[in-house]
Amino acid sequence: MIKFENVNKWYKTYHALRDINGEVSTGEVVVVCGPSGSGKSTMIRTINKLEDIASGTIRVQGQCINDKHVNINQLRAGIGFVFQHFNLFPHLSVKDNVALSPIKVAGQSKAQAYEMADELLEKVGLYAKKDDMPANLSGGQQQRVAIARALAQQPPVILFDEPTSALDPEMVGEVLNVMKKLAADGMTMICVTHEMNFAREVADRIWFMDQGKLLEDTTSNAFFTQATHERARKFLADIIH
Repeated sequence: MIKFENVNKWYKTYHALRDINGEVSTGEVVVVCGPSGSGKSTMIRTINKLEDIASGTIRVQGQCINDKHVNINQLRAGIGFVFQHFNLFPHLSVKDNVALSPIKVAGQSKAQAYEMADELLEKVGLYAKKDDMPANLSGGQQQRVAIARALAQQPPVILFDEPTSALDPEMVGEVLNVMKKLAADGMTMICVTHEMNFAREVADRIWFMDQGKLLEDTTSNAFFTQATHERARKFLADIIH
């Protein structure tokens, strides 16, 4: 589904991503973890070209996305993205937020789009809130709407960039539960998160990053029981402590 080959990125003189190599298979859940500033969010944002790379190759379903001829809007329409801060349109109702992309991008009729929006809001447990405005929802509810919106384009993969880090602790569980359901349904997911219990329970693979490098690419069980890199072992020890 997704393949990184020797990917590098700089911010002026700062080397943000260093020779990233990795693959994500269809139906896999990959959790990307590591200390703050390790390059996790930068890496995930390169997949839909919210961040450009300096060298290397990223392929999505076999297509080289850093080819200059790639239609960037078409690329992004096929990749779901859930942001840290929701990014809902504040002037649109919950239902309109979810239906907007199918209508404007996919060319669906309003009737089709709103029917799908109803189904997706039911899926994330927010059908009763469909006519509310985002400002009237809790942070956890807004993030669940954002997940429904990401699903509305029926993408083959969804990227989550620290989807719970802006939430109050009591709201984290409701968002993670929706993500667990998506994983159980076979959705291909890449999740940048600090939620290690979620990673242990749901992830097929763990990517551990530090200082722009991908230091561990292993199964969830192997990462939590026998991480090979010293920096990863220290990270886990600090979390446990």
